Amino acid sequence: MLRAMKILLTNDDGIYAPGLAAMERALKRLGEVHVVAPAIEQSGVGHSITFLSPLMAKEVFDGDRRRGWAVEGSPADCVKLAMSEFCPDADLVVSGINGGLNVGINVLYSGTVAGATEGAVFGITSVAVSLEYDEHANFDRAGEMAARMIEQILAQRDANSHKLYNINIPTVAMTRATEVRIVPMSTIGWPADYERRTDPKGRHYYWCMNSPAVPVAGGLTDLEALKDGFITLTPLRIDRTEREELARMRDWKISL
Repeated sequence: MLRAMKILLTNDDGIYAPGLAAMERALKRLGEVHVVAPAIEQSGVGHSITFLSPLMAKEVFDGDRRRGWAVEGSPADCVKLAMSEFCPDADLVVSGINGGLNVGINVLYSGTVAGATEGAVFGITSVAVSLEYDEHANFDRAGEMAARMIEQILAQRDANSHKLYNINIPTVAMTRATEVRIVPMSTIGWPADYERRTDPKGRHYYWCMNSPAVPVAGGLTDLEALKDGFITLTPLRIDRTEREELARMRDWKISL
């Protein structure tokens, strides 16, 4: 008898985030879900890991129901620790649902994407899922949509090749029919906007405004597709080597 698919679920909003709970409910029809998530919010930590201090983890319960493991570390910590201790035989890693898009160059800063990336480092098919921020976000609806997409990704992917995918869902998809667009990530830089303020002691400090990148008219990246109301699916890579430039550099003469 075949065993149920084991799914490792993490996020960067913390183990008590509603998006994580919704994603867990939606994934249960695909397999056995194991939650290993940060104890507190870890948004914007990127792919940081903890190695200069102990990594604390404890089981979390909701009444008699076991929620999973809460880890006092980053999403990448959660996945790395889970692969060692809690779910070493995971077949799939899902990170999300994040409350806010992880689109374009923001994937470099995203803890959500980093959680999925760490799964791909272990050779496991991994998917990051994000929903555009909304004070009254319909995470259950987004979870159902993401689970259907993940099921189709698993059915159509080449099991021996690509491992890492990024899904972003706009809020308009919660209220009207839309489609999925398979698109590249935008590489447009996000504005470096900071508001300068002064504290009661007269010292200056700076507050990041988190100004979004501006989509390019006629562009074919995740930024433009989301602006047009489409759900986006983007394959991401771990290897950041620029292959064309590497080939051009073969004939360079670099010496000391």
